[in-house]
Amino acid sequence: MPVSVPPTRSSSGRPRARGLGLPLPGTPGPLNAITDVPGVSVGLTTLSDDAAPAIRTGVTAVLPRPAGDLLSPVWAGGFTMNGNGEMTGTHWIGEAGWFAGPVTLTNTLSLGVAHHATARWMVERFRPRLEENNLWLLPVAAETFDGWLNDIYGQHVGEDHVLAAIDRAAPGPVAEGSVGGGAGMICYEFKGGTGTASRRVTVAGQEATLGVLVQANHGLRPWLTVCGRAVGEALPGDRVWTRERGSIIVLIATDAPLLPIQLQRLARRAAIGIGRGGTPSGNNSGDIFLAFSTANNPGPLPEPRRLTLEAIGNGRLDPLFLAVVEAVEEAVLNAMLAAEPCTGYKGRFVPALDGARLAELVCG
Repeated sequence: MPVSVPPTRSSSGRPRARGLGLPLPGTPGPLNAITDVPGVSVGLTTLSDDAAPAIRTGVTAVLPRPAGDLLSPVWAGGFTMNGNGEMTGTHWIGEAGWFAGPVTLTNTLSLGVAHHATARWMVERFRPRLEENNLWLLPVAAETFDGWLNDIYGQHVGEDHVLAAIDRAAPGPVAEGSVGGGAGMICYEFKGGTGTASRRVTVAGQEATLGVLVQANHGLRPWLTVCGRAVGEALPGDRVWTRERGSIIVLIATDAPLLPIQLQRLARRAAIGIGRGGTPSGNNSGDIFLAFSTANNPGPLPEPRRLTLEAIGNGRLDPLFLAVVEAVEEAVLNAMLAAEPCTGYKGRFVPALDGARLAELVCG
């Protein structure tokens, strides 16, 4: 398998985890991003302005297939580690094993807007086929709470912001940190937000790519563990709170052919990935994970009368399980390292993770 050299800096110019020389395991894809999975794209709308610091929020859109092919479902499976949060559409995913359309991530009180706008986007593009076949839509929208840095009660995210994020979705490098739905998020009491990573593995004799995207808004600073080292107590910066108040959404994409139950198993492994960072998945945390595969395209809805799926045998899944754990751990770090210090709603300040100090603690 060729060794890729992914970007070592985020679009903010700050070093990513590998750019600091942290000893992270595994082989990333060329971008070390969820967009290393062919066909997957990401779009962002960020509402953040130092002239109006009460607004620190936004929307992230992940398209599992190219925009024109989004009426073709992707096979999927989910897992909720702690349910103090929301991801819509998961009841049907649990029943049928698939979903169709974009996935959107935003703040807690904008979840309904994201759901509504995603349905509108799908209707505008696929209405003739939807009407002809009397099809329904169950968009997948997820949230984490940004109300410490953002005036969440002002509900500043509008339908146009969601539509713009979906329309902006593109392959290629993914912006990280205080962008999109991650604009106002906090992670281990440092500025958090959007992060991504990927792994290339050989599974059942073939190469496969797995990528993750996180909206990281979880954890207490004393818990923070990086590459197996407890570092939280030694990192500078004022504490933000004394008990868990956040959440994390994890999206996992792969081009490996998998059954829905196998994708559920992948989603469960995200819990180990966030656990490596130190969180026990606290009572106040909504830790919700979704995995999907771009393989086995059944064609546009409605479902055909018969479905034929190719799948990797269960006994060969361990490389993918490990890829999930490694990529989730790294994506959370990338989210924190890309984020800038932030002053937000009511003048509240959250520091950024000091990458240089972190590297000293981890690498000696």
